[in-house]
Amino acid sequence: MTTEQAGWFADAFEKLVANIDQAILGKRDAIRLVLTALLSDGHILLEDVPGTGKTVLAKALANTIDGTTSRIQFTPDLLPSDVTGVSIYDQAKGLFEFHPGPIFASIVLADEINRASPKTQSALLEVMEEGVVTVDGTGHAVGSPFMVIATQNPVEQAGTYTLPEAQLDRFLVKTSLGYPDHDTTVALLLDSANRARAAKVVPIIAARSIAEMARLTDGVYTDPAVMDHLARIAAATREHRDVQLGVSMRGALALARAAKTWALAAGRAYVTPEDVRELAVPVLAHRLVLDPEAAFAGQSAEKVVAGVVDGIAPPELRAR
Repeated sequence: MTTEQAGWFADAFEKLVANIDQAILGKRDAIRLVLTALLSDGHILLEDVPGTGKTVLAKALANTIDGTTSRIQFTPDLLPSDVTGVSIYDQAKGLFEFHPGPIFASIVLADEINRASPKTQSALLEVMEEGVVTVDGTGHAVGSPFMVIATQNPVEQAGTYTLPEAQLDRFLVKTSLGYPDHDTTVALLLDSANRARAAKVVPIIAARSIAEMARLTDGVYTDPAVMDHLARIAAATREHRDVQLGVSMRGALALARAAKTWALAAGRAYVTPEDVRELAVPVLAHRLVLDPEAAFAGQSAEKVVAGVVDGIAPPELRAR
């Protein structure tokens, strides 16, 4: 990894953020997390109330990378084949032909994912992990780039199915957009005639270039001391008194991948302890299963991870 490559990546990353920010005003931190997940071959879970711009974000991201987008409205009667696709017999040809479902897109918005049955939710497990959909024993690649942006409403839980731990573990980042601040709200109200903000976002990079940017992150240097720090954080979540199930090895690997992308987005060809610490909550918190008594007492996974990070001193890195 050269300094020039790191500089190019950081410049391209900021241009992507600025382009998407035209549709989602005042949410640059959330946009950075979404792009970090995309460039780390990960997926996003947005836990937000309705009307905060989740669909606009997905469309703006797809338009920015000149990719395809689809929206799947998860409902209790949604079937796995409604997501993945189905093989239909063609009498003229005398064989079954696969008809791809909406999962075959660059950016897939899985809206209110917790309203679908566990069987339908599980249809996403393979494709989110391996980028392949298997129907009737045949694997179909969804292509690259590919990212699922799933949403769930934290307020209305009637008729929903809690996402199982195995599925939560496949989301690299969990975050929220939240309501805009006062100045952004005023700006949006003044521009209320613009009802298709995402449609005005023009492509600034080819989808294949996103894959090239993602490959660049593999060359980011990680000092063993930084990975030791990450491993200590993961282990501490498993030993915490308020936690029944701590961070898995998949979660630790996800944080390592995300930290590389985060570092490169800052123009650095190496990971620092701060990269790990800044991403620990959005990457690790949703993977924890709290003790019921601790949760009832007001403890949260975010507080647990933040406390663990604060309690472990970062290593001092030598100048490279």
